[in-house]
Amino acid sequence: MRENVMDELKQMQPEDESKKKMLDILKRLHLEEEMESDGEDESMLSEELIQKVMSGEEIKIEDLSDDEVKRFRQALASGELSKMIEPWTPWWKKPSARMITLSPDGSQLVRQVREEDTATSGPMTDQEPSINEIPEGPEAPLPALKQLTRAEPSPLLAVHLVDILYSYCFTLRLYNGDWHSDPLGACTVALSMSKVMGEDAKPETVPEALRACIEETCSPAYRHTGGFRFAIGLLDDIVSILSLGHNVLVCALSDFHRLIEAGKSMLKAEKVGKMESTQSSSKLRGAARKLFFMTCWVHEQPEEAWPSLARIVEVQKVSLEELGTRNRKAEIKSKQQPKVLIEEL
Repeated sequence: MRENVMDELKQMQPEDESKKKMLDILKRLHLEEEMESDGEDESMLSEELIQKVMSGEEIKIEDLSDDEVKRFRQALASGELSKMIEPWTPWWKKPSARMITLSPDGSQLVRQVREEDTATSGPMTDQEPSINEIPEGPEAPLPALKQLTRAEPSPLLAVHLVDILYSYCFTLRLYNGDWHSDPLGACTVALSMSKVMGEDAKPETVPEALRACIEETCSPAYRHTGGFRFAIGLLDDIVSILSLGHNVLVCALSDFHRLIEAGKSMLKAEKVGKMESTQSSSKLRGAARKLFFMTCWVHEQPEEAWPSLARIVEVQKVSLEELGTRNRKAEIKSKQQPKVLIEEL
């Protein structure tokens, strides 16, 4: 695997087709943002409504005027109300993520809680990382890949892992770290973001996988999350997780698997149409199988493979940032060019 990712890193060209497609996405996104900027003021909530919300007063939709209902719905769609929510710190950014340990078979270690651990300690206690800050690893030992399939694992699994990690980080950040509040909704978001799990896509390169994810992030459905800038931040998340290595990757994939399983359980309880339920259930089952297989594959990979893959994502991040800067400069330059008022005949 390490040889595969190193070869890809060497073959990456600064002006390949992937960059041209990404530049087209950036231009389209900029154009759409400009077209929507005219109606920006209309989506603002009234000062009176904001004060009511912040004071904790209960507000019902029928209490609002037609104009306020319209503005409220626009604010929800644009993500304006999310500014009132305290930002979530991802678990992989916390110091405790560096201390994750798993059993040799990939399962979580059991930590015995002693009586003195639960007692009130001195002032240094608050500085120690909490065991609940990070998701748990697999509850049972992970089987060997040869027990799951006779075929050799695809050399593209490293690329597919990047797609899955992007979807995981996107979903957690969108739900402010609490996917438990709406597992089925979180599953819908995750499968729409991951083309590998949601559409059974098989991207062959990291740039191809990231381009599809970023294009979805910049789509009208998710543009309120922050668009291109938000997508670039998610690449930092992927680099962080990969850099932390094997144990963090296994915990992240296990958490993602639990999310999908929770969505499956919720789908059974929901009263939806039989055909819709069958299709959704089939997609979730497929995603759960892929995540479990990916977890087992990651568990068997050498630790030195992950820094190489992180480097590829990091190179792509820098390249995309340069592309975004170049696009913005081109837009500013085109606006600054003086218009000819009088033309000599």
